[in-house]
Parts: sequence; structure tokens; C-alpha cells
Amino acid sequence: MRKIMTAVAAATFALAGAAKAQDDVSITLVPGLTTDAFYITMNRGAQAAAEALGITVDFQGAEEFDPVLQTPVLDAVIARGPDAILIAPTDTTQMIEPLRRAHEAGITIVTVDTFIDDGMYQDGAGDGDFPMTYIASDNVGGGRMAARFMAEEMGGSGKVYVSNVRPGISTTDQREEGFKAEMAANYPDIEVLETQYNENDASLAASQFQAVLARHPDIGGVFGANLFSALGAGNGVEGADMADQVTVIAFDAPGSIVNNIESGLVDAAIAQHPAEIGYFGVMAAYALLTGNSVPVSIGTGFTVINADNVNDPDIAKFIYSE
Repeated sequence: MRKIMTAVAAATFALAGAAKAQDDVSITLVPGLTTDAFYITMNRGAQAAAEALGITVDFQGAEEFDPVLQTPVLDAVIARGPDAILIAPTDTTQMIEPLRRAHEAGITIVTVDTFIDDGMYQDGAGDGDFPMTYIASDNVGGGRMAARFMAEEMGGSGKVYVSNVRPGISTTDQREEGFKAEMAANYPDIEVLETQYNENDASLAASQFQAVLARHPDIGGVFGANLFSALGAGNGVEGADMADQVTVIAFDAPGSIVNNIESGLVDAAIAQHPAEIGYFGVMAAYALLTGNSVPVSIGTGFTVINADNVNDPDIAKFIYSE
């Protein structure tokens, strides 16, 4: 992935090209799902940007993370003809053609959190290079961070596995990729077992932990690559009464994960900065719509939350809110 602009996204694109201010710009944010604290927090950032610019940003999505459900929502948004769509695509390949319809309708496309195709936009290659920019956390880097923390907690040896949603979601694929790469490169005494896919079902993730435990009674760690994977894995560990023996690392930091850190069930959470993603997404779209250029990839950070800092007021701002 091409590297990215930071420095508070270059002074937030000089307030998104304020030289050509337009208060009639219409932007719609289509999240991965509407009921998740991550996307609710992202929308708060988007609304803060909209207020700063004096525009309106709509929030329209499905209640589950599923391309079959996201596509009709997107089609309805396209029919209303906004100037720009910010979207977290729910599949790297299945959402290419639905988004192409938006592009062909003259709507500016910005992907947030997740991407289509390979995420390499505006390079003339691939079927899905037409979005203008991709704004997200460094998911590979976050996966590597999770692996390092887990390896240190486990003393550099043992068996672990990744609890994931399903293949084909750019963010969770990258987190798993980073986790496995870090373990392979730097922790040869840690064995990474087969990934367990749970289709965003926390109950299934919990039962999968029980099944892995039956095959590997010496299991020492689980990396939950998204919210539901982490919640389910944590519940499975709790149900087996193995919180003291199994290190659980979560990706994402809603209040429920924080509660589990405080109780000791989850050892650490890799918190993204979804409000920044939403804020920069709106600013990038506005800059594009007012005749300015933006980088094709814009990165936001992440923060590691554990028992040592979970009650620190400076960390609390990174906990997702509903």
C-alpha cells in the first residue's frame, strides 16, 4: 500500500480547499454496518467535519456487515445522487461493481476503513482503481503490534490462533497478515494454528475456542481480528476458566472490550481512531469536490490499550462510543 499523508493530514487539506467553499455539497457515509460502535464513532468524526465545513453528511447503512445487504443500501444512495460517497466496502471484490455504478454516475468515491480490489487507487491497474483515496488505520502494522504484545505476554513460546470473520475483507485480512508475518519473522517458538472464521458471530467464535482447546489443551493465545471475533474468543476463554492461561488480544476498542481488559479477560486491545477516519474522509471528499487534490492513501493511527493505561484519561478518548 502506498504510504500516506499524516501531519494531521497536511493541516486537514488546508481545511479542505477552503478557497472554493460550497455549502451545497452533499456527501453520504455508508458504513460497514450501522450498529457497531466503531462506525458510530466514525460518523461522529464525519459530522464534526461537516459542521466545520457548513455542509450536511448523511449516514446510511445496513445493520449487518454483508455485501448482499450493503449493495441495495448503496444503490439507494446512488439513486439520490450525492456529490460524494464515503464507504467502508464489506468485500474487496463483491463491492467493485456496485461502486462502479456510483462512479459511472459521476459520484466521487472515497473508501474508509476498508477498500476494494487491492486498495491501490488511481494507478490505471485493476478493476477497482477508480476511488479517489483510501483512509484507514495501518492494519498490517496493527496486526504486527498485536503479535508483539502477545509474544511478550507468552514469554516468546506457545500456540496461538487468529479468530477472524471471513476471507475477503481487506482490514481483517491485513490484520491477520501482519500478525502472522510478525510471528514468523521474530518469534520462531510460537506456533500459529489454523485461522478460525466466525462470520461475525461472537457465539460461533466462542465455540470455536472450545474446539481449538479440545485439540490443543496447551493453547496460549488468541488474536481477535475484529470486535465480534475478540468478544467471542474472550467469552470462550472465560467459559473454559482459562483467563490466566490464555492471552487474548483484541482489535478495536468499544466499551465492552475495555470492560474485559479491566476484568483481566482481555489482555490488550489495538484501538483504531475511527473519528479521525470519518473526519479526514469528509475533508478529503470536500477537497476533491472543490477542485483540490488529495493523496491516494491517508493513514490514521492506533493506540494499544491494556491494564496499565485503560484508566488514563488521555487513552479514554480512543475508546469507541455508541
